[in-house]
Amino acid sequence: MSRFTEELRDPWALLMGATATGAAWAVGVPLVGVPVAGIAVWLIKAFASAWQSTGGESRTEPQAPPVTKGSAEEAWLRRAERAAASFADLTATMRGQLLLDRIAAMRPQVDDTVGTLRRLAGHASVTGSALARFDPRFLEQERVRLTQARQTARQEVAGELDRSIAALDAQREVYDRLWGTRERVLARLQSGAISLEGLVARAVEISAMTAASDDAGGARALDELTSELELTRQSLHEVEEATRDDVGP
Repeated sequence: MSRFTEELRDPWALLMGATATGAAWAVGVPLVGVPVAGIAVWLIKAFASAWQSTGGESRTEPQAPPVTKGSAEEAWLRRAERAAASFADLTATMRGQLLLDRIAAMRPQVDDTVGTLRRLAGHASVTGSALARFDPRFLEQERVRLTQARQTARQEVAGELDRSIAALDAQREVYDRLWGTRERVLARLQSGAISLEGLVARAVEISAMTAASDDAGGARALDELTSELELTRQSLHEVEEATRDDVGP
């Protein structure tokens, strides 16, 4: 299945097409043009997202560590990128509307959030590759064997066995630190991607509230949305900084 076909099945693409259809009908577009407007938005969104996911925006972003194909981190990153693409397409239809222009102004924050998620996904792949170099079961078996040998070893051998056991313990500590780092990063990738998906849903809701002339409710919801996005963005930067200390840049 092609990337374009996958994007056509994206629920956000269908939602945006349906929203455009409703908007066209509400503003008095001739009946024959109503479905055309919805289909056009649907196709444009699918094409833009497919182009973006094949590397259209990679030329302008800082280089991030490569993300392992088929990994959990790649799946979460792809969801985040699709949500960001949906947000960009949605806000493109809001320009010129006083309240909704504030949503469009959030685009740089969304892009920065996705950039951080992309780097975190790369760090997750780095730690995954490092973890693959360890065999914790073998390390444990070796430690048990050396500990048993240490109990009956002569004094001149005991010191060497102690050093070997210490070396095994050091390897296990490295493994445990890497495993903990990867688990934390994957958890933040998950919450970051889902937060961006929620951002799109809230933006659609605010757009509908504004269309219904509920400016006060829309403004409050927009303030909350802006705060939530900034909190997500800042927390991701903090996780990225902590991750650098564990796995390097």
